[in-house]
Amino acid sequence: MRELHIGSVRTTEHRGQDDLLSAGLRLAGLAGAPAAFAAFANPLAPTAAELRRRAIQTSWKGIADLGPLGGYGTVYGGVPDVPGREYQAFARIPGARAPHRVLLQLPDHFDRQKRCLVVTASSGSRGIYGAIALAGAWGLPHGCAVAYTDKGTGAGYYDYADNSGVALDGRRAKRGEAELEFQPPPAPSSAGIAVKQMNSGDNPEADWGRHVIQAAQFGLAMLDRAFPDDAPFTPQNTKIIATGLSNGGGAVLQAAGLDKEHFFAGVVVLEPNVYVQGHGRAMYDYATEAAIWLPCALSSERFAAAPFARGPRGVLPPAWPVRCASLRAQGKLSGNTVAEQAAQAYQYLHTRGWTDETMSTAASTTAFDLWRVIAAGYASSYLRRGATDMPCGFHYAAIDAKGAPSAIDPAARAAWWADGSGIPPGNGIGLLGGTSVSTDPTLIGSERLRALWTGDDHESQALHASIAATAAKLPRDDLPLWVIHGTGDGLLPTAFSSEPYVAWLRDQGRRPIYWKVPHAQHFDAFLALPGFGDRHVPLLPYGYAALDRLWAHLCEGAAWPTDVPTPAVRPRGAGALERSMLGLP
Repeated sequence: MRELHIGSVRTTEHRGQDDLLSAGLRLAGLAGAPAAFAAFANPLAPTAAELRRRAIQTSWKGIADLGPLGGYGTVYGGVPDVPGREYQAFARIPGARAPHRVLLQLPDHFDRQKRCLVVTASSGSRGIYGAIALAGAWGLPHGCAVAYTDKGTGAGYYDYADNSGVALDGRRAKRGEAELEFQPPPAPSSAGIAVKQMNSGDNPEADWGRHVIQAAQFGLAMLDRAFPDDAPFTPQNTKIIATGLSNGGGAVLQAAGLDKEHFFAGVVVLEPNVYVQGHGRAMYDYATEAAIWLPCALSSERFAAAPFARGPRGVLPPAWPVRCASLRAQGKLSGNTVAEQAAQAYQYLHTRGWTDETMSTAASTTAFDLWRVIAAGYASSYLRRGATDMPCGFHYAAIDAKGAPSAIDPAARAAWWADGSGIPPGNGIGLLGGTSVSTDPTLIGSERLRALWTGDDHESQALHASIAATAAKLPRDDLPLWVIHGTGDGLLPTAFSSEPYVAWLRDQGRRPIYWKVPHAQHFDAFLALPGFGDRHVPLLPYGYAALDRLWAHLCEGAAWPTDVPTPAVRPRGAGALERSMLGLP
């Protein structure tokens, strides 16, 4: 394994009313409103401790269903008090312009006789605590240390208006005042906002596997520091379990493909954004396709009952039939009515691998305009663009409550590191540009983003090369590996990601366990929204169950199964979740 390159290490103690797993909020506080449970005494200058508490709450609320009917803490999972220490630093991949943040949570009850290190990467584009609801919630109560990486993502936004970024402790600092999580090249104050993943010039996704390995190396080094009499901590005397979900799951699978030295003892991933060249489809491919076609396809009456597919009194979102008309005007559809056009758009996507279930749950992603947002950000990352030259005319800038450009809200900026998802819009930042003056203003930007995939000019070739660099490699043949994905995932459909990856592994003689969980979709946190919880079950409990089986194998001598049948699952319905619905023991 390569040498670890880190900056100064920040060590903090977390006990009493400020523990590792919930920053003292416990389950009720995590589920509650930030203003009530994670408020700032001075919103313009929150303390490092306040920012950490809010970041942990935001990460939990963004991943887990903490609603009253969801069953977290009663049917599955829990938020016990876990006192301990944190070690945090900026780490660098050789050649990268921007660092990735690494963190070790070391519980006071760490079992030095049964050494265990869980390593994880943030889901989505979230910051350092972005996988705490999976890796922390399972690993810390088991007496494991937990190592995190933000994998080059996170809300370390840089504001050119005042030349400030985010320091190691989460607080804002000016260029030159402290080491920053992300410090882009100088630019005029009018350059707007720079986002690390999208504007660093690094294509961090190609290094996600290395980020995970560096996080594990950092965890071992901090264990050496914490317990010098028991050092060294190595993969030979410490069980290293890698786990992650969504982009974090993809990062873990990238790391597994780089592990030829038995670094990892086992891997469990949920709904991974994984890509293998020649197998399945890259996310950028189907995201740009969805941005153009799904608004029209979802206008079909077959999706009338899907959450977010209709507004009050069953009215379509106004932009969706307009999209049908735009595609009709371009000659891509031939129907004379919205119903006919929607049926043709639906058929187009169906032949491209989209199922009714994935399109139905993708109505939320489409209603929130996430396909265009994701594609614009990832195009900039793949093409290694800065804040002032993002492709297709896009840029990030401060906006007001109506979405118009404005001066930044200083209180929102102070909280970015804790509140931001890592991919604007949100928290007073908008994605601007890439539009036209027309009845369908966002179509032109979406089509330009799509052309980067379908074209053959030097920009398209560069984008394809960057995406090829993100492809997962084959893991070693004796690695225990478990992949879990929901049949209704409308953001990372199984047909494009997990299924081709698992099939490829099996073709290559590997024996992964694969659970394609019925009635599960991508966002457990959405289950608290109207229409979601009654149709679906959460995916987190299946991740916890797989980690339990891996623990029994690694630490208790249980045989590793060659296959485990997918549990029999029932959707929750209108009432509260019950254990029997999950089909787990």
